[in-house]
Amino acid sequence: MPLVPTIHLVYPHGDTIACPHAIGVRLAERLRTHHPVRLYDLTYPRPICPAPGDILIGHPDPAAWSVFQRSLAHPGWARRIGIAPFAHGDYRKSAFLHRIIPSCDLFLAITGTYWFESIATSAFAHCQAKLVHLDLAVEPRDFPFIKTTFNPPGRRRLVYIGHDDYYKNLPYLERIAALMPEVEIAWIGSTHSRFPHLRALGRHDFRAAASRDLLSGFDFLITVGSSDPNPTTILEAMAWGLIPLCSPQSGYHRESGVINLPLGDAAAAAGIVRDMLHRPEHELRSIQQHNLARLAAHYHWDRFAAVVRAAVDSPASPRLPPAAWRNRLLLWKEELASPVAYWRYHHLRRALRRRLFARAPVHNCAQDDACAHRLLPH
Repeated sequence: MPLVPTIHLVYPHGDTIACPHAIGVRLAERLRTHHPVRLYDLTYPRPICPAPGDILIGHPDPAAWSVFQRSLAHPGWARRIGIAPFAHGDYRKSAFLHRIIPSCDLFLAITGTYWFESIATSAFAHCQAKLVHLDLAVEPRDFPFIKTTFNPPGRRRLVYIGHDDYYKNLPYLERIAALMPEVEIAWIGSTHSRFPHLRALGRHDFRAAASRDLLSGFDFLITVGSSDPNPTTILEAMAWGLIPLCSPQSGYHRESGVINLPLGDAAAAAGIVRDMLHRPEHELRSIQQHNLARLAAHYHWDRFAAVVRAAVDSPASPRLPPAAWRNRLLLWKEELASPVAYWRYHHLRRALRRRLFARAPVHNCAQDDACAHRLLPH
């Protein structure tokens, strides 16, 4: 009987229900039903050397000498599959991928329809043949239904969950909030910045009952990203029973249970929010039930893993045409200007330490028995 090839999965897989770690954990669980799986964090300091027939699936990293990019160059892989969030509204976050995608057999773009359907008009148009659309997923057991009753009109509350990186567009959310001073908009997450109209509640682990109790007092989740692939918080809100409001540039587009807010027009966005705040309870409950059905039908991990397995089993590895010179120049310029560019001091220092000393930082691994880091010095 021939040996079953091992899948080497490069993806965060810490002991948390939050993404990106949940992606690595849930995907590894399902791939393991067909293949042995070895897990690597993005900080793994050595290239991976495959046995004959082995498969590489991984998350590229803009850092120099990252494990996926170094391993990708090995000629012994049977399949090379990239997998990562992808949006092309602000190339500073994604431009480095123009060097990675051509070396993959296929690239699974974790993104919403807004971004995937517009690739042909972006600087990544030449990569389109290798890109496969991959919607995110959520585990309802990790995000149980908590919103059994909505607050009455006039007392309804909104919450933003996430960090303050530039593509999350929090200054725009602050402008919307300033137009509705009578409405509470809270912020749960890393609060390095300060916005006077967003009530900062700090970080919370939603596995804790106290954090879920806090969350149950809100009615809507709001996020207005400018180039956000498709944040998992939208799906988490759907599972909890909150009604999600987001910009189309947050990836969720033509999803009837997700209310879209325009970018560049805070007054219009505030008008839509106000309208939702005064919708009758039965309408909100209808949206709630529709969203729960969508999670069960589409946004689940079995469907997510099936797309990945199909890419592994497929023989497809299309050749790409050369990029238009304007697009190639734009992507190089945006990559070098990016705040996560490989040459920036803090990123380069960490990359050099990993490259020179082959030491991995300690991480809280959810699947220690399958994690390659346990064999390394720390």
